[in-house]
Amino acid sequence: MNYPETLEQLCSIPAPSGFETPAAQAALELLRPLVDEAWIDKMGNVVGVRCCGKEGARKLLLDAHLDEIGFIVTGHQDGFLRFAPLGGVDPRMLPDRELTILSDPPAYGVVACLPPHIQSREDMDQAIPIKDLFLDVGLTQEEAQRRIPVGTPAVYRTGCRNLGDKLLCGKALDDRACFAVLLDTAEQLKDAELDVDLYLLGSTQEETHSTGAITAAYGLAPDFCVAVDVTHGDSPDASKEKTFPLGKGPVIGLGPNCTKWMSKRMEQKAQELELSVQYEVMAGSSGTNGWPMQIIREGIATAVLSVPLRYMHTPIETVHGDDLINTAKLLAAFVRGLGEEAEAL
Repeated sequence: MNYPETLEQLCSIPAPSGFETPAAQAALELLRPLVDEAWIDKMGNVVGVRCCGKEGARKLLLDAHLDEIGFIVTGHQDGFLRFAPLGGVDPRMLPDRELTILSDPPAYGVVACLPPHIQSREDMDQAIPIKDLFLDVGLTQEEAQRRIPVGTPAVYRTGCRNLGDKLLCGKALDDRACFAVLLDTAEQLKDAELDVDLYLLGSTQEETHSTGAITAAYGLAPDFCVAVDVTHGDSPDASKEKTFPLGKGPVIGLGPNCTKWMSKRMEQKAQELELSVQYEVMAGSSGTNGWPMQIIREGIATAVLSVPLRYMHTPIETVHGDDLINTAKLLAAFVRGLGEEAEAL
């Protein structure tokens, strides 16, 4: 798996929650060669299945969401656009930020900001609420209303690039980096004999409600699922108790959202591979698709496996290439023999 190439392709596509079609189409083409069958379902999820050929085989679902945080136009004022967030947007990120507006054709915009010369000290020390911000698209009121109607989405205007020797930086790495991990996992298992039917899911609308994962899990009715998502990576100003260092391996979730034997099996497989892993105690919701998927139908045995990511929900999200590689190795090892070994756990 060439992670820089794959993520440059996936992350450059603008696809906020509810508007994932372009990313789903690209993800589908990447997934197709690695599975027996792949399709886009009614909710826009990308689904692929690799059947093991064994009668009565259990189903394992691996999920990573395809949507990214973004914005939606809510109104026009003197040619400027008012907008609201799609997902958890930090308002501190927005003044003077460049956005791509997904009109037809796409438009360029910048979030309006006051220069420091005409701000008070109190203004400079406070984040401006999103409801008070405007998007400047360089148009008159009439042109803005015609070319960029209410309901038009937008995203940060960045892609994905190398940062130093080992890091990758850009928008939408939450969670397209983890979808790339699923592709790598499927690639490693392409010629392996499995004892479970393996489903891979690129889900939609995780940043707003996990709608895609909920509906897909209900329809596929897996016996086990693994939510593969990002968790908070370290940075100089972050608490070491709440973050995880990049390059030190995938993070295994522990807590009520994580079926105990699945977390334990992840740990055992990491030991067998001599892979370094980290642990995240999740006392309540994991904040991933694993939380709602766990209670689909009569309940699904669930694991949460995370990749440390710096600067979450910003245009400069950052991951370590080794963490991606090792997460895929761990997932592939977890899949092998799961049907037989789950019986004993």
